[in-house]
Amino acid sequence: DVQLQASGGGLVQAGGSLRLSCAASGFTFDDYVIAWFRQAPGKEREAVSCIESDGRKLYANPVQGRFSISADNAKNTVYLQMTNLRPEDTAVYFCASVLLCYNDNNYATDGAYWGRGTQVTVSS
Repeated sequence: DVQLQASGGGLVQAGGSLRLSCAASGFTFDDYVIAWFRQAPGKEREAVSCIESDGRKLYANPVQGRFSISADNAKNTVYLQMTNLRPEDTAVYFCASVLLCYNDNNYATDGAYWGRGTQVTVSS
């Protein structure tokens, strides 16, 4: 079974940093598309970042220049390094194995495998 587990969330002050991890299992980690999404209270889920096994990386407009996505294939893990965090980054962050990331701001969610989220709270 495909499983993903996000971790690394926490409480941080504005301007601080966090690194989220997404540990994946149940599929070949040499051909993947892994995406991060987030959902804040009362808001719709939104795309954050995406990485493909060929090295392509995408970032949604609100996080460009502040977040960085990477993968460690040996550990079957994708990371999201978040810097210069803002209160509006507060949300539950989810990672998912998706079929396709269309562009910086739109990732396919049909057929996705979702992990449990991790809470990120940024205080002002």
